[in-house]
Amino acid sequence: MRVGILGGGNVGTALGDGWTAKGHGVVYGSRSPEKESGGQRTLTAIRDAILRSEVVVLAVPWGTVQEVVSMNDFSGKVLIDCTNPITPGFELAVGCTTSAGETVAGLAKGARVVKAFNTTGFQNMREPKFGNTSLTMFYAGDDESAKETARRLIGDIGFEPIDAGPLKNARYLEPLAMLWINLSMKMGTDIALQLIQRNRMRP
Repeated sequence: MRVGILGGGNVGTALGDGWTAKGHGVVYGSRSPEKESGGQRTLTAIRDAILRSEVVVLAVPWGTVQEVVSMNDFSGKVLIDCTNPITPGFELAVGCTTSAGETVAGLAKGARVVKAFNTTGFQNMREPKFGNTSLTMFYAGDDESAKETARRLIGDIGFEPIDAGPLKNARYLEPLAMLWINLSMKMGTDIALQLIQRNRMRP
């Protein structure tokens, strides 16, 4: 699968490296690729990364979302939104009645938006198993085909994909991310929020 990642920070590179290891073609979109060194990673302009990809992953800081999304054409693309609407004071900028995921969908006209990869830290994205247990990764969206694409990519990284319903349920996933962030400040980042089913735990 051809994957374009917008954002070369910890989350974007953790996901990109994982998918590259699984044989996916990954390119990183940057606002100034000529000024950056991607090492062995492929850097290009944001617009070019979108055009070259079947799936686009939005992994930029919340403060740059509107600029990055509104200035580019995502028509027909599966757009996986990894963002959390966090203010400099570590509060949610939006929530309860809307979400970052819905905001992204409103800005990216014609895109098939799926919320995913926002409920845990990048450390767990690089190592998504605790022992033999694959960590939970929720995803939410309104387009079933796009959700299936996200499910496959979630599984390829090594998480257990859990369908969290329609995109509006990003309103619950983003506060869940804030809970993980607050817990990690006290307990460190080697933690995860895990969904367990009783019938799967029985011998």
